[in-house]
Amino acid sequence: MPKQLKVNNSNSDWEDALQLFLSYKKAQGRSDLTIRDYERHISSFFRRYPDCFNDTEKLRKCLIEYLSQPMKPVTYNLRMKNLKAFLNWCVEEGIIPSNPIAKFKPRKTDDRIVEIDIETLQKLLQLPNRKTFAGLRDYALMLLTLDTGIRPKEAFSLLKDHFDFKNLQVVIPSDVAKTRVSRVLPISPVTANAIKKLISSRHPKWDDSVPVFCSVSGKPLNRYRWNERMREYSKQLGVKIRPYDLRHMFALLYLKNGGYELSLQKIMGHTTLEMTKKYVHFTQKDLQEIHAKATPINTLLKQPLNRVGNIKNQNKKKE
Repeated sequence: MPKQLKVNNSNSDWEDALQLFLSYKKAQGRSDLTIRDYERHISSFFRRYPDCFNDTEKLRKCLIEYLSQPMKPVTYNLRMKNLKAFLNWCVEEGIIPSNPIAKFKPRKTDDRIVEIDIETLQKLLQLPNRKTFAGLRDYALMLLTLDTGIRPKEAFSLLKDHFDFKNLQVVIPSDVAKTRVSRVLPISPVTANAIKKLISSRHPKWDDSVPVFCSVSGKPLNRYRWNERMREYSKQLGVKIRPYDLRHMFALLYLKNGGYELSLQKIMGHTTLEMTKKYVHFTQKDLQEIHAKATPINTLLKQPLNRVGNIKNQNKKKE
């Protein structure tokens, strides 16, 4: 029998429950970003419908009304996922009798296909001013993402000790990885050299607790600032490129250059192969070129064709 939490039918009930829920998720090791998403989406709903938490039928109607509003599938899935997690926890804790959206399913989303040509990426890498710390940092971060497909948030948390330049690899610790599973990523010599140069350019007063990819003042870089930097470079290029697009392009080019899906899954830190497959996209031209090289017909008919040729030659001799 779940432990019943005392309620007093006040508007603050959902806020009290939310704080307990967030503490529980923190204890489970959820990232700060995940905690903020929980708080934002759950608070957004209950501030719009503040009197429904302690009334099961009213809660059900409010949730249906809220989730039936016109919105993109991605937005719907985010709202539904966060609310469902909170309400499931409330049921487990005996705070509410049931979760009205327990059986709700996510909506199907169209995978956003990013196709950035090689020339554009080459131009992008030439834009950062490597004579400045910020420019060198941006260049090194672009290289690392295009070289490994690392998530931006994972990169922001990397310290000097996470890099092994002798063996050309970087360790993503479990407390940094999105999936909370550590992994080791191989890096190319050019990427390693750029990061070593960035580290050597650090302020002498910065200790090893300052992340490798930080601001000029030594503060950790965050997704908002990195988005701003990429927007600035995009304006110069005339092509919109978001931070996550670099991760996407790594996956595409990795596969096009002969990389295997299973190795890509491990490098990108996906829990299932299905998550990796959404990054797999080939244009029709790519498919034709790959098919022309890989079709089994090239192997199967190679010997028979020679035999046919031999038969024709033999017939000519007989004539």
